[in-house]
Amino acid sequence: MTREIKFGDRLVGDGHPTYIIAEIGINHNGSVQVAKDLIQAAHEAGVDAVKFQKRTPELCVPDHQKNQMRDTPWGYISYLDYRHQVEFEQEEYQEIDAYCRSLGVDWLASSWDIPSLAFIDAFNPPAHKIPSALLTDHTLLRAIKDTGRPVILSTGMSTMQEIEEAVAIFDLDKLIICHTTSSYPCPPEELNLKMISTLKEKFSCPIGYSGHEVGLVPSALAVAMGASLVERHVTLDRAMWGSDQAASVEPHGIRTLVKYIRVTEKALGDGEKHVYDSEQSSLQKLRRYSV
Repeated sequence: MTREIKFGDRLVGDGHPTYIIAEIGINHNGSVQVAKDLIQAAHEAGVDAVKFQKRTPELCVPDHQKNQMRDTPWGYISYLDYRHQVEFEQEEYQEIDAYCRSLGVDWLASSWDIPSLAFIDAFNPPAHKIPSALLTDHTLLRAIKDTGRPVILSTGMSTMQEIEEAVAIFDLDKLIICHTTSSYPCPPEELNLKMISTLKEKFSCPIGYSGHEVGLVPSALAVAMGASLVERHVTLDRAMWGSDQAASVEPHGIRTLVKYIRVTEKALGDGEKHVYDSEQSSLQKLRRYSV
């Protein structure tokens, strides 16, 4: 069974290099310059893609939260106003699109509502991402399927039944299922990386991992366990304002993670026993035979 799908001109799946996504999300705090700095840092680290989040605040913010007040870098404002502050619109995304193209790095987004989906789809992304919170929004899932693009489905805070019902909407030859746990940051005892194997046994599409842990080792370990795609949140500084910053990786960290993943890929080998040329000297000096 071949587990692979195509993202643009890239094949993603078993036997192919891990597709690494740097999740910028809303860690840009509404600044295109911060977003571009994060894109540059991710590109220099060697990631394959960066990812954003796109919402229509009036649709995505529940009515009971719209007028709740909160302290923000823009003052003491309503939650709805805050959501508008961290949203990019056409002009900003055109600048992001041009910048990513100039660097040769893919970009995509999680679309949290159907107007946002249409907005992002117009930029011809290599795939659409479904965040864990929307796994049970089957209306949105069907709209995403109708774009005809590959889909990355995150599965945090979901039961296996809910995952199965969501997966049933899509064609498996255009789907990657990402194991994840939706706590930020996620404690090690809740990472449950063995779910990567469980999902591989249950579904015939590539399986990925979206990590929210502190540290880098679990994300590299996910590759060793069969993840074909790895996504991690990135930030310029984990002390920056914002709910996702503490569970994010700073530029030096994402560079290190990419190296860990590429070394892990090499170290996995092909599963066949070999006697390597590098062993010949030891073989000649140390091997003992007896009958």
